[in-house]
Amino acid sequence: MAHAAPLASFCKSFLDPIVVVVVLYLLAIPFEIAWNGYLLVWAALAFLLSAQLLDGTFLFVPGVSRPLLGLGRFVAGWGCVVGFLWLIGRLSGFNAYFYPPFLIAWHLSAPLVLIGVHALFRAMLLSPRDAPLARAVVIGANQAGTALATRIRENPELRLEFAGYFDDRHVSRLEGIGEEELLGKLATLADYVKANGIGHIYVSLPMTSQPRVLSLLEDLKDSTASIYFLPDFFVCDLIQARFDHVGGIPVVAVCESPFVGMSSVVKRVSDIVLALLILALIWPVMLAVAAAVKFTSPGPVLFKQRRYGANGESILVYKFRSMTVMEDGDKVVQAQKNDQRLTPIGGFIRRTSLDELPQFINVLEGKMSIVGPRPHANAHNEMYRKLIRGYMIRHKVKPGITGWAQVNGYRGETDTIDKMQKRIEYDLDYLRNWSLWLDLKIVMQTATSMARDRNAY
Repeated sequence: MAHAAPLASFCKSFLDPIVVVVVLYLLAIPFEIAWNGYLLVWAALAFLLSAQLLDGTFLFVPGVSRPLLGLGRFVAGWGCVVGFLWLIGRLSGFNAYFYPPFLIAWHLSAPLVLIGVHALFRAMLLSPRDAPLARAVVIGANQAGTALATRIRENPELRLEFAGYFDDRHVSRLEGIGEEELLGKLATLADYVKANGIGHIYVSLPMTSQPRVLSLLEDLKDSTASIYFLPDFFVCDLIQARFDHVGGIPVVAVCESPFVGMSSVVKRVSDIVLALLILALIWPVMLAVAAAVKFTSPGPVLFKQRRYGANGESILVYKFRSMTVMEDGDKVVQAQKNDQRLTPIGGFIRRTSLDELPQFINVLEGKMSIVGPRPHANAHNEMYRKLIRGYMIRHKVKPGITGWAQVNGYRGETDTIDKMQKRIEYDLDYLRNWSLWLDLKIVMQTATSMARDRNAY
């Protein structure tokens, strides 16, 4: 099979969760567990968590001859699935409906069955190592074309041999392309394909070159090569790019929220579970901070400020009051070092992020997430959206209590455009690469970095 990546994606999204659920139901038979609504709910939770947390590619890592290279990550992922299920069951009392040995047997057998299924799929569907390589050429030595050629060279599991490029430009105009890699101009492509047994042709021409593409396809009708069109998406700032259908019409998403479909359910469930767990642990701290705020300065305990939520909708974000002012208008001045507006304990609770704790209530309300781009005051949004390209894309998702930018050092005052630009770059990187793994990583990094952060005041 020339393309292992779609198979790996299939395993991660569908095969692994289905196997997990099938093992659960099959084990229910010898343990005499009824196939009722309780088991259905447990199976649904297991399916959703497995789809997000299991690294379904652990036996299909491209370019790696050792198929168990990712086994450690797979085991850790299964441990997270079990941990989340245990936590949900503990908080809801759901664990009481199941015989403990039944759950233990499932915890141990499901990963073993998964490993066996992966090994079977690899043996049956992936090409043998001694199978002949399919020769491939790329039409258009642009950024997208060269990126594809690099992937082909670096991933032997694709079973492709990169022959070279076809491009009408002279080699001197092609950055990073050797003269031996340029096989000729587009007019010579059809003859070269037939004479050299080319099996795969990847067309990487700009979107404005439709006439050239149509002419090229006409010339290739006399060959048996598989032809793929590689849109030059490098001209776009892609956010969750993927193929989709609207009423049966194929469309390409180039800017979309990562939280659609099953991902939105997993994100919301993880937010609720984590928020409840954290609130159960920190309520004494919240009471102490609330009392300290009340008795050290006049004014309310909570500060409510309008921020942009998902899709740019206005929401009220809660914080413990750390200043003597309650700015929420068209002009909001960011907190600065030695700010005279800070209350006696304001600097401490801001530096330690204790002022953010009420936002876990925002999470339970559905207005915020545990992890996401940090919300800015509306006045700052209106200013920065005019200065930073792509600024508003961060509002395709709910704002977070912590975020990828914050754990990478961009927390607190952004007194220059460059600092805000870097924060936005990390926010957009989070949107491109979201996974439940990344959320858990950010939560853990936040917990370990709060005490030593020097950027918040």
